[in-house]
Amino acid sequence: MSWQGKVLAIHIGEISQPLNSVASVEAQAGVGLTGDRYGIGAGTFSKKNSPDREITLIEQEAIEALEREYQISISPGEARRNVTTQGVPLNHLVGKQFKVGEVVLQGIRLCEPCGHLEKLLARGKVQEGLRHRGGLRAQILKGGVIKAGDVVTSV
Repeated sequence: MSWQGKVLAIHIGEISQPLNSVASVEAQAGVGLTGDRYGIGAGTFSKKNSPDREITLIEQEAIEALEREYQISISPGEARRNVTTQGVPLNHLVGKQFKVGEVVLQGIRLCEPCGHLEKLLARGKVQEGLRHRGGLRAQILKGGVIKAGDVVTSV
């Protein structure tokens, strides 16, 4: 499967706070994103020795489908995923390596929406609308800087 996408937005933040949009972020292999709640092990769902919380990604196409199919409009930061992509088949990257700019990631598992996200957004049916398209949890294999506009490709 040949594809090429790009990074549209990057969001990081503290636990239970709105995420902040940043132009770039350092991705640390085996740790997470500098300045993000999961990078310091303080996220709501942090688990020790769990690589599936290092970085999360969501497709802009899924956010658009939520609005089109459920009339629920959310911004990329409100999705509470770190990286918003366009043109990247995230569901197909479970178990696969891919590059985000200079950073190499390993898709671990789908990032299904949870009741916590539903509660934070208080817009009804967000969990239903993002089911099976809520993004991807990934491990950082090779660190570096991720920037808005970076190309995303398979390895």
